[in-house]
Amino acid sequence: MHGCDLLADAFGRIRDEVRGAVTGLGADQLAARLDGTANSIGWLVWHLTRVQDDHVAEVAGVEQIWTAAGFADRFALPLPTASIGYGHTSAEVDAVRVADPALLTQYHEAVHDQTVRYLATLGDDDLDRVVDERWEPPVTLGVRLVSVISDDLQHVGQAAFLRGVLERRGV
Repeated sequence: MHGCDLLADAFGRIRDEVRGAVTGLGADQLAARLDGTANSIGWLVWHLTRVQDDHVAEVAGVEQIWTAAGFADRFALPLPTASIGYGHTSAEVDAVRVADPALLTQYHEAVHDQTVRYLATLGDDDLDRVVDERWEPPVTLGVRLVSVISDDLQHVGQAAFLRGVLERRGV
């Protein structure tokens, strides 16, 4: 198996976990915040998808799905279009309310598809290309993609945990 195939498999697993965390939930369940301040399932999945969209679009040299496919308009969040969730305040987390839960999975599916299309254009040697010189050592494409996978897996795991808690509470 080649490195890019392995990365595509990892992103596919994230997609599957997103489906499992979101499918069948209503808008109120997606917005529920344990103890009133924890991140919601909706915010977690929106954030992990925004990070993947932002980071992959940057290294691929393409427009983010968020704007290119009109998801920013369809979500109509009261946040800057470029917002991806880093450093969000509690009020900004509250602002990420998804009226149609299917929209959340549609956005993730579209980002996943763009990610896999991009990976299909790469060879293993491409993973050594430096994409960010602000760090020491500089960040390679392979490291950036693994970083996105790590972040996404952490957040989708949190979303799945929250779903289980909400279901046990009958929410």
